Amino acid sequence: MRAFPVKVPSGARYWTVIDSDLQVVPVADQWLRHLRFGRSRAELTTKAYAEGVALYFAWCDRTGRDWPKAPRDLGLFIVWLQHTPSSGNVVLGPGAKPVRQERQVNKVLTAVRGLLTFAVSIAEAPAAVLGQLYEIADARDLPIAARGEDTKLAVRLGVQHRLHEPETQVDRATDEEIVALFKACRNARDRLVVLLLSRVGLRRGQAAGLLRRDCHLLMDSRALGCREGGAHLHVVRRQNSNGAWSKSRLSWVQPVDFLVVQAFDQYFDERYARLGAGGSDFLLVNLYREPLGMPMSPGAINELFSDLARRAGLDRAVAPHMLRHAMAGNAVDAGASLDELQALLGQRNPNSVLPYLHPSRDRLRDAVTRVPSPRELLEDGTR
Repeated sequence: MRAFPVKVPSGARYWTVIDSDLQVVPVADQWLRHLRFGRSRAELTTKAYAEGVALYFAWCDRTGRDWPKAPRDLGLFIVWLQHTPSSGNVVLGPGAKPVRQERQVNKVLTAVRGLLTFAVSIAEAPAAVLGQLYEIADARDLPIAARGEDTKLAVRLGVQHRLHEPETQVDRATDEEIVALFKACRNARDRLVVLLLSRVGLRRGQAAGLLRRDCHLLMDSRALGCREGGAHLHVVRRQNSNGAWSKSRLSWVQPVDFLVVQAFDQYFDERYARLGAGGSDFLLVNLYREPLGMPMSPGAINELFSDLARRAGLDRAVAPHMLRHAMAGNAVDAGASLDELQALLGQRNPNSVLPYLHPSRDRLRDAVTRVPSPRELLEDGTR
């Protein structure tokens, strides 16, 4: 069992699951197609889910289990995931270091639950499976404050099988690290990528998905049919041939500053020198490796940052998303309000902004020193 990419006639791609005879697993294929085209999930999401359910089908096959009935033994599947490498050739005994950490196991379980829930909905698995996957309860056992104002009976679901994950938080790239990455760039395109993430705050999928027509760098964009003033980018969620995908369902206008505009100018000069007027309509394309003019993928941006961190001699790996956190932290440190940050990050839910708040040490110290001492309060009260 393994995940396998499929390209449909429209040019869009998704991932499915094939067995040892290279035959598509029907229920998995139907579910993954539904996710990709019915629910507009990213190609990379279908890849992750396909890899997860491929492991589930492999476990069922190797242990002689019928996949619709195997959820009753999902605890054994978790142990198998923790101690069996992807090759399946060696099973490591308890006490050995797990081959998959808690977060990886939980991602596989999420995919398996999605598949089995879909299978129940199309009568490919018995309804009793849902009780093996979820704890079903109502809202009456919740504290009064958590029930809300609606007095109607509310049914809620909790997953049955989930490993506890150590709390991790995406760190913020420091200004020194960003400058080091910028200096390690060998061409204008790579410098633009660094700025798109660190000063504009784009995700790697959003940067890789930009088209040239999304970039309005004039002070007056009415000539381009756009009423937005100042230099800006249009961040749009769309199906892209390079697998790039905007996580946000929102489309929004993102203002850019003079440093980013300058980087665009240098990149366009570089691109024209290499490709002339040709190349893909994507903004970021291959300039120094084949196939020339084809769009960069999100994975290529990951590779770029790995190379930049190595060339810059950084003490730690700096992932692309850490630059988005740096942009958010720098914006707040400079006085941006939470609603401004929400708009700049393209977040629909205000609570989604909270993980991006990384107050600087200086700002925390200033917050402490602003608190008056008891002596000051007493003196003010006696005047």
